[in-house]
Amino acid sequence: MPPELIGHRGSPRLARENTLAAFRLALDAGATAIELDVHATADGTVVVHHDPVLGVSAGALAGRAIATLDAATLLAQPLGDDGALVPTLDDVLLLCADRATVYVEAKARDIEPALLAVLGRHPATRSAVHAFDHRVSLRIHEQASRIPTGILVDSYLVDAAHALRTAHARDYWPHRLMVDEALVRTIHAQGGRVIVWTVNDPHEAATLATLGVDGICTDVPHLLRPVLD
Repeated sequence: MPPELIGHRGSPRLARENTLAAFRLALDAGATAIELDVHATADGTVVVHHDPVLGVSAGALAGRAIATLDAATLLAQPLGDDGALVPTLDDVLLLCADRATVYVEAKARDIEPALLAVLGRHPATRSAVHAFDHRVSLRIHEQASRIPTGILVDSYLVDAAHALRTAHARDYWPHRLMVDEALVRTIHAQGGRVIVWTVNDPHEAATLATLGVDGICTDVPHLLRPVLD
């Protein structure tokens, strides 16, 4: 089987990242999963946005931290001239139900309880949680072991299997430059999966597929789908 094709924040080369439009484009291009980032508003709504602070194009809310805003205020404010809005995680899980896996990167500190509450409302949508903070994987596992978790890494760990095992994670997310056959073999021997980020070159994607990686996260699912097929 080819690697899982994962739209990184949707299809951000064709629409604003982490918006419903970008996610729809990724799915339409043949992505079998999407990856996104989450923060929480002041009143506990889990929303999809990469940075903790809104960008300069977000009108009156530019420069405001998501954690200081109530959901009603944030969700009503367009992110720019394209009219795109910040979606809630609920919105995206509904969009992907029975269609794609949703890989959720936990960005905000202590977001796990709110995140688990949202995921619990959508049992029909395949989902998993990952983070650079490997303690997130451990905490999710302790609170809801049914939800697969992953650890993000941007260096070549001397003992990748130990990192995966101690975090009780299933998915190992290495940067694309930190992947070789030995790493894939090590993670598979541990019972884990290798999901590589962020791969935008078709030739590189083809090479990684031959190494046996389990997933490829990309900004350009429309370009990689033909290669992986």
